[in-house]
Amino acid sequence: MHKILWADDEIDLLQAHVLFLRKKDYEVDTVTNGDDALYKVKNKHYDIVLLDEMMSGKDGLSTLNEMKDLFPSLPVIMITKSEEESLMEEAVGRRIDDYLTKPVNPSQILMACKRILDKKEILSEKRTSQFSQELSRISLALMNGLDFNQWIEQALKVFHMDIELDSENDEGMRQILYEQRREMNVEFGKYVERQYSGWLREEDTEKRPLFSTDIVSKYIVPNLKKNRKTVFMVIDCMRMDQWFVLEEMFYDLFRVERKYYYSILPTATPFSRNALFSGLFPQEIERMYPELWSLDEDDESLNRYEKELLDLQLKRHGLDLKNGLKYVKIMNSNGMRTLEKNMHDSLNSPLLAIVVNFVDILVHSRSDLPILREIAPDEAAFRTLTKSWFMHSPIRGVMRAIAQSGADLFITSDHGSVRGLRPAKVIADREASTNLRYKFGRSLKADTKQAVYLKEPSEWKLPQQGINTTTLIAKEDYYFVYPTNYNKFVNHYKDSFQHGGISLEEMLLPIVKLEGK
Repeated sequence: MHKILWADDEIDLLQAHVLFLRKKDYEVDTVTNGDDALYKVKNKHYDIVLLDEMMSGKDGLSTLNEMKDLFPSLPVIMITKSEEESLMEEAVGRRIDDYLTKPVNPSQILMACKRILDKKEILSEKRTSQFSQELSRISLALMNGLDFNQWIEQALKVFHMDIELDSENDEGMRQILYEQRREMNVEFGKYVERQYSGWLREEDTEKRPLFSTDIVSKYIVPNLKKNRKTVFMVIDCMRMDQWFVLEEMFYDLFRVERKYYYSILPTATPFSRNALFSGLFPQEIERMYPELWSLDEDDESLNRYEKELLDLQLKRHGLDLKNGLKYVKIMNSNGMRTLEKNMHDSLNSPLLAIVVNFVDILVHSRSDLPILREIAPDEAAFRTLTKSWFMHSPIRGVMRAIAQSGADLFITSDHGSVRGLRPAKVIADREASTNLRYKFGRSLKADTKQAVYLKEPSEWKLPQQGINTTTLIAKEDYYFVYPTNYNKFVNHYKDSFQHGGISLEEMLLPIVKLEGK
C-alpha cells in the first residue's frame, strides 16, 4: 500500500479527496503546516507528498526546499492556487515532480499520484506488450526474407529495445531479446554468405549496401568540393548501440543526421579501416599500392599508412590537398589532450582526419583484465562504460571546438564487436593467423554452420595469403579455438568482445554528419 502525506492548511475541506484516495488503497496521512510535514517525513517513510503552495507559517516552497535537502528522491506534487509562470519555474527548479492548480478534484489527485507511483509498473507492462508485438513482427519478417536495407531496419529495432532495457532490471525480457538477436544473426550470416560476392561485383549502390569503401567518396569528397572545412573522425570498434548512447550528448552543439552502412569483411582493423581510408578493398590495395599493404602480426604496423591511403583516394577524386590534409591517431587521453590544445591550428586545414582507438583498446583489454570484465560484464554495462569515457574525456572539448569552428564533422566506426559466447573448433597448420573471428591458412577446417569457408579469398576481394591459402570467417557469436589446450582457451576467451566475423553487431555501422548549431 502506497503511503501519501498531504500537507494543506485547509485539509479539513479536502476530506472527500482523502477518503477517495483511501478507497483506492492508498494510506493517507494529513498535516496542516510545513513544520509538521517535515516532522512526518523525518519519522515515517512516504512514497509521495502532496504539498500546498500557500500555507500559513512555512509556505510550500520553503517546505519543499528543506524536504528535498533531506530526501532528494522523495516525489512531491505541488498544489497551488496560482498559475504564475515564475512560480512554476521556481518550483520546477526545486525539483517538484508534478503540480496541480486548485480547485482539484479527487480524480486529478489520483491520476497525478499514479503517474508517479505506478509509472515504473505501467511503463514496464506497456514495454513488455510493445516488445512482444515488435519481436513477433521481426520473426515474421525473417521468415519472409529481408533485403540489405530491411536488415538495417530490423537490427535498429532490436538495438533500441536493448538500450531501453538499460534503465530497467528486467533480465527476463533482456534474455528474450538476446535470443531474438541470436536468431537474427543466424539468418544474417546465411544472408551475407549468399550475397556478399555478388555485392562486390555490383557498382550501383542502390542495388547493394553502402560499404566501408564508399564512405569517403559519398560523404567527405562532396563536402570538400563545396569548400566546406571537414573533420572525419573514426572511433575504432564502436558498435551501433554505443553510438546511440553517445549521440544524445551532441544535441546541444550539433544538428545530427545519421545514415548506415555495412563494414567490409573481415570486420577487423587491417581490412575495414584500410578500406575506409583508401576507398578500396584489401585485394585492390595490395594490387595498386603493394608498398602500403601489410599483414604482419605487429598491430602497430597494420594501419600505418592510413593518411597516405586517404590522400591517394582524394587524388583519385580530383582533390589534391597537399599539406591541407591533417591526420591524427589518438591512443590515450594524453593524445586527446594534445589534440584539444592544437585544435585551432588543426581546424585551419581543409580536412582533419582523426582516429580514436579507445573503444578498441577497451575491447581487447577486457579479455585480459578481470576488473574490466567485472565493470562491463555485458553489452549494457559496456555501453555505460563507453558513455562514461566520453563524458569525462577531452574529446568533449575537441567536439566543442569543432562545433564553434563551423566545420562539418563526420563520425563513423570501422567495425563493431560481438560477445564471443560459443567456441568453434578449428583445425589449422602452424602458419595460420591467430585471430579469433577470422583465419588465413592452409588446411583450415571448421564447421560450416559456424563459419564461412572461402577456398578462393579473391571472391571476397581479399588478398591471397600464399599458395593454397584459404579463409575462415566466423558467424554469429562463435570464436575459433584450436583442439590443443582447447578448454584453457575456451575459458579465457569466452564472453569476450571480439571482431572480424559476420554479425549484426560487427557489420552494421553508423555514418553521422554533425553540423554546428
